Amino acid sequence: MEAVAIDTSGDTGLAPKGLAMNHLQSAVDESQYISFRVGDGQNAVDIMRCREIKGWTEITGLPNQPKYVRGVLNLRGIVVPIIDLRNRFWGEKTDATPMHVVIIVNVGEQIVGLLVDAVSDILSTERSQVKDVPEAGQTADARYLKGLIALDEEMVAILSLSSLLQGEEFGAIAENQDDHVR
Repeated sequence: MEAVAIDTSGDTGLAPKGLAMNHLQSAVDESQYISFRVGDGQNAVDIMRCREIKGWTEITGLPNQPKYVRGVLNLRGIVVPIIDLRNRFWGEKTDATPMHVVIIVNVGEQIVGLLVDAVSDILSTERSQVKDVPEAGQTADARYLKGLIALDEEMVAILSLSSLLQGEEFGAIAENQDDHVR
């Protein structure tokens, strides 16, 4: 049996030395987001939290839920609460049509649907391009934001899903959902 030497220097002779490692490092420093519209605002969520994107279909309403919880959707046997982001942010109920979209996301152990006007794009950006939300003039709703990305002449607000779906109201939804599953 002949011994084979393995070159661990990273130099394959195909690219300048270190280029492969630089490419790997840039992939680590890059984040991807699904961007979408709610009203006039452009928002985004981490693509790794997205499970699927689904066209609007009728859902089942539930009594005694926060006004921004539209109801639940049966997604292949999983009961998914649907959050109306327009209502959550501005208190206005979305007049949902077949043109609206539900983005199914993972928030910890919970699966939740976000009702939005339309999906816009997949954004790839370096993490250094994500800016902090300015503290000046912040409202309580700013806690739902994780950061901002500047695109040409538009700002994209990155949502913090865990903050958006946190609190007594959402905990009650999760508890009710658990009760129905048992």
